Amino acid sequence: MGDQPVDFHLILASSNKLTGVVRDLEGRRVPSAVIVLTDVRGEVVTSGSTDAAGCYSFSGVGSGSYTLAVGAASYCPAAVPVEVNGTGQTRQDVELRPGVRIRGTVRARDGVPLNDARVTLLDTAGNVVGTTTTGADGAYTFADLTGGQYTLIATGYPPVADTVIVDGRDDDRDLWLVHAE
Repeated sequence: MGDQPVDFHLILASSNKLTGVVRDLEGRRVPSAVIVLTDVRGEVVTSGSTDAAGCYSFSGVGSGSYTLAVGAASYCPAAVPVEVNGTGQTRQDVELRPGVRIRGTVRARDGVPLNDARVTLLDTAGNVVGTTTTGADGAYTFADLTGGQYTLIATGYPPVADTVIVDGRDDDRDLWLVHAE
């Protein structure tokens, strides 16, 4: 002050806007989808959710490259690259594929549901996709699966395995565990 210069740092907020619509494969809008925008380092820039019409909008997004991650109940999550330019508004619509579910009941030879049986789901490469333990009703579920072939393995008695091909529809698959005699 006086006759000395004063350093003053001013941060200007970007006026860019990122908008879009989240739809399923049949074109229906997906409400309440969670949207996360991350920068090239993977840090969250902003997040929100779609409105009742499946629309989202983020204001103040700086120009640059981002990843837009979208998730919603009963759908497989999606991540798409997006380039926000300095023209004021960038639109990025996202299409979500339905998540397929494999579910069933682990039963003993007499048909009684088995409590505490461990069920493991493997992909075609033998990687574990998920593991769960049945409750008193013997039920298990694996959700949000993509298409392809899987192997179910149930243990708790001598193990049993079953091959499942996921083709876009839910699959009900009971597994039977029996003691060797």
